[in-house]
Amino acid sequence: MTSLWLDRPDRFVSDPFKPGSRYHTVVAGAGLTGLVAALLLARSGQDVLVVEARHPGAVTTGNTTAKVTLLQGTVLAQLARQYPRHQVQAYVDANREGQAWLLRYLEEQNVPFQRRDAYTYATTPAATEKLREEVSAATTAGLDVEYVRDAGLPFPVHGAARLAAQAQIHPVEVLDALLSDLRSRGGSIATGVRLRDVTGDRPCTVETDKGSVTADQVVLATGTPVLDRGLYFAKLKPHRSYAAALQLAEGQEPPPGMYISVEQPTHSLRDYESDAGRLLLVGGHGHPVGRTPSEKAHLEGLLAWAGQHYPGAVPTHTWSAQDYQPTNLMPFFGKLPRGRGHVYFGTGYNKWGMTNAVAAALGISADILGGQVPWADTIHHRITSPSGALSAVGLNAGVAARLATDWGKVAGRKLRKDTPAAAAPAVPAEGTGTVDGGTGRPVAVSTVDGTTCKLSAVCTHLGGIVHWNDSEKTWDCPLHGSRFSSDGTLLEGPATRNLPRADKG
Repeated sequence: MTSLWLDRPDRFVSDPFKPGSRYHTVVAGAGLTGLVAALLLARSGQDVLVVEARHPGAVTTGNTTAKVTLLQGTVLAQLARQYPRHQVQAYVDANREGQAWLLRYLEEQNVPFQRRDAYTYATTPAATEKLREEVSAATTAGLDVEYVRDAGLPFPVHGAARLAAQAQIHPVEVLDALLSDLRSRGGSIATGVRLRDVTGDRPCTVETDKGSVTADQVVLATGTPVLDRGLYFAKLKPHRSYAAALQLAEGQEPPPGMYISVEQPTHSLRDYESDAGRLLLVGGHGHPVGRTPSEKAHLEGLLAWAGQHYPGAVPTHTWSAQDYQPTNLMPFFGKLPRGRGHVYFGTGYNKWGMTNAVAAALGISADILGGQVPWADTIHHRITSPSGALSAVGLNAGVAARLATDWGKVAGRKLRKDTPAAAAPAVPAEGTGTVDGGTGRPVAVSTVDGTTCKLSAVCTHLGGIVHWNDSEKTWDCPLHGSRFSSDGTLLEGPATRNLPRADKG
C-alpha cells in the first residue's frame, strides 16, 4: 500500500550523520511538525539537525488526506462539552495561525494548493443535531460556519456545516519545499537514523542507532513521543484509517468541496488534479490499532462505499495512516515532562494535523527562542476535564485488559501444545501471519513474498502481543500502536527497537 503522495521516484539524498557533532537543536522526525519547527529555528540562526528513521513523510504526513481546514468534523462541539470558552478559542486560534502560516509559506515558495469549501455532513436526521452543535461552537469561536441543506454530494444528506475558502495540499510537495528551505539556511537532515534516548543536561546527549550527538534542545516530532517521560503513550488512542484515490468513470466528477461525515464509519472526500485527470480521494473506516479481526475488511468496506456512490470508479492507490487521539481531545505540545527543560514534543492532533502540526511547531519554536504565544500558553495551562480523566482511565483499563487477555491466549496455546510432540510454529500461507505460543514463548510467524520470518511476538515497547495486519502485512501492537514490518523492522509508534528474531530472544 503506497499513498498517492509517496508514489514517486525517491530522489532524496541524506546529509551525513556525524557522531560526536554538536548542534543547537536536534529534531527527531521529518514530517510537518518536525520540518516546520526545524525551519523556524534555522531561520533564527540555529544550527539544526533533523534525524529521520525512515524517509521524509514516511508516517502520518505522507499518508494524510491533506485537508488544511478549520472545520474539523465535530471537533469544536466535542471540545466545547469539556472546556470553557477561552480554551476552545485557544484551539481555534492555534489552528487559524497554523493554517495562515502554512498557506502564506506555500504562496511564498510557489507551492500549489487549492481553495475549497469544507463541509461536515449528516446522512441521517439524528446526526443533524451534532451539526447544529458544531455550527454553534464554531460561530462562538469566531468562525463563519453556516448550516446548509445541499452539500453538492451525489447522495442525499440531511444537512451540512460549511466553512468557505479552506484549502487542500499535496503534503509531500510541502515537505520538499521545507527541506530545501531548511538546507538553504544551514540545516541538515539525516535519514535512516532513529533516536533512541536523550540523556544528561545542557548540552544533552542524543543517542541514536547510528551513534550520539549533543544538542542544547531536542524536539520530538515522531507522531507519538518515543521517550516515555510524561507517559503520553497512556494519554493517546492510536487509530488507523484508510484512504484511496479513484479514477472516476466517464461523465463523473468529484464533488466541489472537502467533506467528512458525522456518522460512523467516517467517510471523507476531496479531489486531486493528477496527470491523468481529477481523481477522487476517499478516506475513513478507521479502528484502534491492532484491534480488528481484519484490516483488509475496513479498506474493502471503504472501497465498496465509494463504488456504491461512484459506480465504475477504479482505485489507483490505496493506503492507510495512523493518528493519535488525546484522551482529553486537546493536542499536547511544548516541554516534555522530566526532560530537564530542553526536550520538546508535539502529539495528539486527532486526525487534523495539517493545521495542528504547524501550530505545535510555532509554539515549540517560540518556547525555544523565548517568544510568547497567548493561545499556546492557554492550551498548556488547561485543566483535564472529568470526562477527559475518565477517558484516560478507561483507555488504560482497556490496555491492561488487552495485555492480560493476549498473554492468557498465548499461555493457553502453550498448555495445549506443551507435549513431547509439540512442534515448531507452522509455516503460514502467503500473506498471512500467526502468533504461536506452543514452543514456550510467543512467536510471530508470517510469510510475505515467499519469505517466512519468525520473530518475538512481544512488542519492544511495553510487552504487548502483536497482531497481524492482513492489509499491510505488518505486526501491530494493540496496546500503544507500535508497528513493525513482517521482518521485524520498526515502522512507527512509541517503540524504538525492532522485533528480534525468535531464535535470538
